[in-house]
Amino acid sequence: MPEIQIKVDHVKKIFRVGTQEIEILKDISFEIEKGDFAVLSGPSGCGKSTTLHTILGLEPPTSGKVTFFDQDLYSNTTEDDRSIFRKRNVGMVYQQANWIKALNVRENVSFPLTLLGISKHEAFTKSIKVLNDLGMGNWAEYVPLELSSGQQQRVALARALVNDPKIIVADEPTGNLDYKSGVEIMELLSKLNKEMQKTIIMVTHDLEYLKFSNKVVRIFDGSLEGVYTGEALQKLIGSVSFKRGSMDGEESATKSEKTGKANKSDDASVVAVPGTNTKEAVK
Repeated sequence: MPEIQIKVDHVKKIFRVGTQEIEILKDISFEIEKGDFAVLSGPSGCGKSTTLHTILGLEPPTSGKVTFFDQDLYSNTTEDDRSIFRKRNVGMVYQQANWIKALNVRENVSFPLTLLGISKHEAFTKSIKVLNDLGMGNWAEYVPLELSSGQQQRVALARALVNDPKIIVADEPTGNLDYKSGVEIMELLSKLNKEMQKTIIMVTHDLEYLKFSNKVVRIFDGSLEGVYTGEALQKLIGSVSFKRGSMDGEESATKSEKTGKANKSDDASVVAVPGTNTKEAVK
């Protein structure tokens, strides 16, 4: 039976602005299993980033529960507890990497290890190995800002991998890249997923990259539209317009689809795909 690494259970998130309450997440539930390449997908402002921050222990839910390796992430834990937990278990790749400008590539990659108290020699050895594995060993003594955007993302991925995390989280990792560099980063993530059995969680609004995943969590206006795997995922991928980077007809979705309420049939395992006339079985 697959190991459930992350479980999001009826999570709601409400932000309060003065006397006004804004519901950002509306009863979200899904699971991430070991070895998944899971994509959180949906249009800008739908709640993807808030969902991700909740999963990572950065944004406590208003209600509901997040379980990470069978541990309730927000029960009897402090921000420091959750920070240490992330450093040990999660590697992060962002759209725009943040570098320590005074350090070279190798030193930037090894920096997370120093935060964990690992010796300078061991940190050096591990950083060089992961840079070589990602084809960036020859650039170890360069300053990151001397590299191209695609090369910088490879270095960012090396930094995410250097402490051998169980999960890699990629937040719009191709957002600043050209098409070729973006595909190269996606292929690297796919390789890590398949060959090293790393669980990948990626946030993207670019639906072209759904083809690299085995699970898609679709969010619309804070609500769960559906969780797609297997045949349903393949049909969803087939509905993507690669020219526009969005599902056919998504921009002309009906008003009811834009309310964030999943358009489900009486069968809870079936969900309508916005902008199409078909219903996909979610399994």
